[in-house]
Amino acid sequence: MQARRGLGSRAGAGSPARWDFRTLPFQVTVYELENFQGKRCELSAECPNLTDSLLEKVGSIQVESGPWLAFERRSFRGEQFVLEKGDYPRWDAWSNSRHSDSLLSLRPLHIDGPDHKLHLFENPAFSGRKMEIVDDDVPSLWAHGFQDRVASIRAINGTWVGYEFPGYRGRQYVLERGEYRHWNEWDANQPQLQSVRRIRDQKWHKRGCFLSS
Repeated sequence: MQARRGLGSRAGAGSPARWDFRTLPFQVTVYELENFQGKRCELSAECPNLTDSLLEKVGSIQVESGPWLAFERRSFRGEQFVLEKGDYPRWDAWSNSRHSDSLLSLRPLHIDGPDHKLHLFENPAFSGRKMEIVDDDVPSLWAHGFQDRVASIRAINGTWVGYEFPGYRGRQYVLERGEYRHWNEWDANQPQLQSVRRIRDQKWHKRGCFLSS
């Protein structure tokens, strides 16, 4: 028996039906068990509740094309997890904070172009000290002479992800193009950001996703 979610997903215990990938820019396979075992579900569109008739839980993920943004809770709420092209054999492969093994919803993460520019501000409403980052990844704001307090952000070009701690560790906060006047607008509970990097897209960056060292 197959479960079905909208036009862009299918799930089944056996071999799932294949889609015409030429028309689907996003493709991810979600498995119920670790190491890509058990029931699986193929998605090419957002899913607000993976455990609603599709799967009982999420144990591992394979991203064939993306990127995707996953969430700890249903309806795109809770801690965020960026999923770029690659394999995620268990929950701690996609969670940098190691806070929760829950992943209940996800959506495609659209990238608006190849260029990246980000402005970080010390205080809310774009005030205080400012740091500009252009087409670069920054594993430590301290190493570049900027403190870890970031209270407002302007994402001028591209899509970014910020982290609580240096080295792209801790909770992740996705920053899509736009203005964030206060840290609660990127779903943080305090103005702490210590590293940021660009989120890549296969359309613009043929080598694929970011690889952590």
